[in-house]
Amino acid sequence: MRPSWDEYFMEIAETVKKRSTCLRRQVGAIIVKDNRILTTGYNGVPPKMKHCDEVGCLRQKLNIPSGQRHELCRALHAEQNAIVQVAKYGISIEGATIYITHQPCIICAKLIIASGIKRIVYKGEYPDEFSLDMIKESGIEIVNIK
Repeated sequence: MRPSWDEYFMEIAETVKKRSTCLRRQVGAIIVKDNRILTTGYNGVPPKMKHCDEVGCLRQKLNIPSGQRHELCRALHAEQNAIVQVAKYGISIEGATIYITHQPCIICAKLIIASGIKRIVYKGEYPDEFSLDMIKESGIEIVNIK
C-alpha cells in the first residue's frame, strides 16, 4: 500500500534520526515544501566538535530530566540543525512543513514559528506543554501522527 505524504516523510525522518550521536534521545527532522525535501537534521553537536557518544553527556552526569536545562547540552536539536542548514545555503522555508520524530521543545518551537514554517508533523511525545501552547497560539498547523 502506498504511504500518504505524511507517512512517507515521517519514515524518512525516522531514517535521518539514526545519524544522531545523542546518548539520551535520537531525533530526526526534515523540512519539506511542495512535497520536495529541502533539508534534513538530527540532534548532534556543531561541526568540528566531539560527539556526545565520544565524550559523554553532561545532562546524564547531572541527572537533568528531559525537557529541562537545554543550555547544558553540547548538541543542537534536529529542528535547529535543519533550520541552520537552509539558512547556510540561502533556502527559503516560508510556508514549508517540518516533520519531526518527536514533539518540538520550546526553543525549537520558537525557531519554527519565526522561520515561517506553516505546518508541523510529529510523532513522539516530549515533556513540554508550553511549546504546544505557543505553536497553537501562532496559528501553525500541528499534527501528531501516532
